[in-house]
Amino acid sequence: MASFSSFLSSFSSFSSRFGALLPALSLSMLDRKLLRDLNRLKGQALVIALVMAAGISVLIMATGTHRSLSEIREAYYERYRFAHVFAQVRRAPRRLIRKIEKIPGVAAVEARITGGVILDIEGMATPGSGRLVSLPDDQSASELSVCGQPNVNRLHLRMGRLPAIGSTDEVVINEAFANAHGFRPGMKLGVIFNGRRRNMTITGIALSPEFIYAVGPSEMMPDNKRFGIVWISRQQAEAAYDMQGAFNSVLLLLRRNASEKQVIEQLDSLLDRYGGLGAIGRKHQLSHAFLDAELKQLAGMARVLPPVFLLVAAFLINITLSRLIALEREQIGLLKALGYHSNAVALHYLKLVIVIALGGLLIGAPLGAWLGRGVTIIYADFYHFPFLIFINPPDVYLIAALVSFASAMTGALWTVRKVQKLPPAVAMSPPAPPRYNRIWGEWLLKRAPQSLTMILRHMIRFPLRLTLTSLGVSGGVALLLGSLSIIDSVNFMIDVTYYRTLLYDTSIEFTDLKEREILGEMQRLPGVLRAEPH
Repeated sequence: MASFSSFLSSFSSFSSRFGALLPALSLSMLDRKLLRDLNRLKGQALVIALVMAAGISVLIMATGTHRSLSEIREAYYERYRFAHVFAQVRRAPRRLIRKIEKIPGVAAVEARITGGVILDIEGMATPGSGRLVSLPDDQSASELSVCGQPNVNRLHLRMGRLPAIGSTDEVVINEAFANAHGFRPGMKLGVIFNGRRRNMTITGIALSPEFIYAVGPSEMMPDNKRFGIVWISRQQAEAAYDMQGAFNSVLLLLRRNASEKQVIEQLDSLLDRYGGLGAIGRKHQLSHAFLDAELKQLAGMARVLPPVFLLVAAFLINITLSRLIALEREQIGLLKALGYHSNAVALHYLKLVIVIALGGLLIGAPLGAWLGRGVTIIYADFYHFPFLIFINPPDVYLIAALVSFASAMTGALWTVRKVQKLPPAVAMSPPAPPRYNRIWGEWLLKRAPQSLTMILRHMIRFPLRLTLTSLGVSGGVALLLGSLSIIDSVNFMIDVTYYRTLLYDTSIEFTDLKEREILGEMQRLPGVLRAEPH
C-alpha cells in the first residue's frame, strides 16, 4: 500500500510539472484542453488504465503460454516420434510384428516389454513403485554396444548413456524421479521385479514424450519421490518376466492421412487371440490427456478472464466520460458557438479515451509478456520438456491492442454521440430537470420515505443503466464466489474420494495374478482390520 501511494504521489508531481510546460508546447486549443483534462482526471485515468492493463496482460500471458506450450509439445512429439496408438497384450510372439507393420497407415512399430516394479530406496520407510520399459537391443547403436533408441517414443538423454546390451544391472531412470532423490549416473538403485531384488547401476537420466505427466498406479497426482520410470535392456526384461521372443506392449506411429479408428480395429483383431486389452489412441493416453486438458484451461482463461476486465474498463470509461461531459456542458456549447465543428469536439473526447486505452496497452503488453515467459518456464519445468520455446508473435499484441481500443470505444461512443448531436444554444443552457411520471403502484409508497420514492423513480426512468449496473455487480459477485468455491470443491472432492469412497489405508498392487489364499495372509498381518481383493 505504501509503494502504491508513493507511485501516485510521483505520478501527481510528474503531471503537475508536465502541466506547467503546456504553454510552451505547440498544440491546438483542444489538445491543450485534453492534457489539462488528463491532469485533472489522472487518478481515474490511471485506475481505468490499470484495469485495462490487467485484461491485456492476462490475454497476452494466456495466449502466449498456450501457443508456446503447444509448439513445445508438437515439436517434442515430432522429434521423438510420440506414438499415435498404444496397445497392451498379455503375451504375443514377436513374429506378429510383421503383420502389424502391414496394417494400412502404420509408419513405425515398437514392440516392447513393460511391467510394474518396486523401487527400494534408501531412506524411505515404504518402497516406491515404478514402470519398467524395455529398450531394443541394437548392436549398431554405438561403438559401446549400448541399447538402441526405440522406433517410437524415443528417449532424450539428459545425462549418461543407455544401458549396455545384455547387461544385468544397468538402468536409465526418468529425470523427475532422479531429481527428487538426487540420483546421478553411477549411483545404485534397488529394483524388485518379478519377486527378485537387484542393485542396479544408473547409467543415464532421460525424458520421454510418453511420460511427460508420470502418474503411479491408483494415484491422482504425480509423486516423483514414490514413482519412477525405469528403462532396461530387452534381454534383461525377457529374463525377468520370462518373455523370450515375446512382447506385451506395442506402439504404433501412423502416417499423416491414416485412419486411427481403422488401425485400432485391425490391431485389436490381431492381438485378441493373445490376450489383447484393447488399443487406445493418443488422445486417451494418460500423459497426453493431462497435458491437453491443461492447454484447454489456458485457452479458456484467454477467452473468459480478459473480457471481464475489459468490460469493467468500458463501464468505468462510460461513467467517467458521462460525468465529464455533464460538467463541461456549457464549455461544449461555447466551443461549438466559437466555430469548432461537432466532429472536432467529439474527437476531442475520443482522444481522451484513446490516451487512457494506450496507457493500459503500454502497461499491460510488457507485463503480459513477462508473465507469459515466467508461466511457460514453470509449465516446462513441471512437465519436464527437453527444451523451452517461448512464442509471442506480433499478432498477439495486435489482437490485444484491437480488443483494448474496441472496449474503450464501446464505453465512449454512446456518450460522445450525445455531444455530437448537442446544439450550441441548448448546450450553453443548463439541462432541463428530468420529468418523473407517476409509476404504477405508487400509492403503496405514500407512507415510504421520499428518498425511497426518488430512488425507485430513477431506477424505472433509466432501465438500461439499472440493467447494466446489476449485470456488473452480479458478474463481480459470480466471479468472486466462483473463485472462492474452488477451495470448497476440492475439499469436498477429497472428502468424498478418500473418506467416503476409498475407505482404505493401504493399497497393494501385484504385477501378476495371485491365489486367493494370499488374502488370508494379509488379514493376519499385525494391525490389519480388513482386507478386500480387487
